[in-house]
Amino acid sequence: MHAPFLHACTFGFMEKRGFSALPQWRESLRQMAVETGCNAVALPVTALMEHTYSTRIDFTSPAVVSREDILAVVQEARALGLRVILKAMVNCRDGYWRAYIRFFDRDVPGEPTWGEWFASYEVFVFYLADIAREIDADLFCIGCETVGTDHRETEWRRLISGVRARFSGPITYNCDKYQEDLVRWWDAVDLISSSGYYPLDTLDENLQRIKRVAESFDRPFLFMEAGCPSRQGSEYLPNNWQHPGPTDAQAQKRWYDAMCQGILRYPFIRGVCWWDWPATRLYPKALGPEQNGYCVFGKPAAQTLKAFSGLVRTNENGGAS
Repeated sequence: MHAPFLHACTFGFMEKRGFSALPQWRESLRQMAVETGCNAVALPVTALMEHTYSTRIDFTSPAVVSREDILAVVQEARALGLRVILKAMVNCRDGYWRAYIRFFDRDVPGEPTWGEWFASYEVFVFYLADIAREIDADLFCIGCETVGTDHRETEWRRLISGVRARFSGPITYNCDKYQEDLVRWWDAVDLISSSGYYPLDTLDENLQRIKRVAESFDRPFLFMEAGCPSRQGSEYLPNNWQHPGPTDAQAQKRWYDAMCQGILRYPFIRGVCWWDWPATRLYPKALGPEQNGYCVFGKPAAQTLKAFSGLVRTNENGGAS
């Protein structure tokens, strides 16, 4: 599969229904494109579960963005010349990470089952697949970091078949970091993708490991998420958004420098979606050095991404290498 390199930012994670009626997100999206040089935007739609063993997935809550919100952002993104990635996610209201969603592998009367969970999840994903078709999405991601579900190969293959009946474009699944070689159904999707929160000092060994996975399934690869907070020490634990280190924009830049260089060394990598960029809560650029989160706005790492975008454009016809 050959396609343009997707240099994207995740935009508007955890925005609420109706946010597109507010004015500030349009300027935030424009700033995202200008400051990072990205050629794509990833739009996460995050449905909700009560807890990790709930079988009801709620995407009609006021806490979840609507179809109209998605369409509004897509229209603005297209006007800015951006490609669009639509991404299905779930969060648990009790705060537990979606990776811990898990049920008994043998059904037990009176207990929640995998069949019930996947039936509810399919309704959500098929809803988004219909929107992906409507907006002619450049990529549809059918799930994110649900590590406890990854071994349910039969259910995932059935879900993918249903998605393909609704959306003819490329699809992927965002497995979590270190899980790339544990998923057995990569042949069913068009691209392998994962969350690239790898420590700076182990980055190359993990890229080599992922390369072997991509080659074994004959699939291109992209990082559906990748990023690092701007805190001292975060370059060695970029997945920890609660890392207590003091604010350090240079630590973030060191990680981004290494990640961009690593991606450019491996042409099997066909995209990256940086985590993340807020829609309605973007801080003033001048306050960037004081922010310790993932967003690179007003921080040195934004310069790294802008330079990376130029290299991607230069090599787009032959890969980012």
